[in-house]
Amino acid sequence: MTLLLARHGETIWHDGNRYAGLSDVALTPRGEEQAGELAAWAAKAELSAVWASTLSRSKITAAASATAAGVPLHVDERLRELDFGQGDGLTAAEMRERFPEARAAFEADPAANPLPGGEDPAAAAERFLACLREIPAGRVLVVAHTTAIRLALCALVGLPLGAYRRAFPRLDNCAITEIDLKGAILRYNAPTSWSRT
Repeated sequence: MTLLLARHGETIWHDGNRYAGLSDVALTPRGEEQAGELAAWAAKAELSAVWASTLSRSKITAAASATAAGVPLHVDERLRELDFGQGDGLTAAEMRERFPEARAAFEADPAANPLPGGEDPAAAAERFLACLREIPAGRVLVVAHTTAIRLALCALVGLPLGAYRRAFPRLDNCAITEIDLKGAILRYNAPTSWSRT
């Protein structure tokens, strides 16, 4: 089993660094280009399947790769992004204005202190990894979301979930992270132009 995780293409909330949880946010033209670049890589990557979350930014990005690779696209809601509750659609600065104490607690330990009305990060990591473990063996591309992926990476290698922002500070759109479900990260945030096929 080879699992290749990728964040979806850039969205219209990317420029303002707005938190996009369960909101169905559209890709930008650059995000569509990134999906095309990922698809060009996927066409040569010998994939057996492509999986995606139910959110359109993930499905659209993944569909291009599935088509290019000539493999099925599977959609599973367990791969969706963390629900940021009242923080969804806001910037960090806007959260500090609206609920300063909750935002400060989140910054101190985002796993122990979800944003108001938000999802438990431990539950999010568990559902995400549960989905990955049910994917049939093969070489599989999984297109999902930055926070969900980083939480799952922490859980996979035994890091505290609250460390996800420090341990994995960056996850570029459509870059490749390769994992072994036995507990290893084989590649992290690699551009498709650098990734072996």
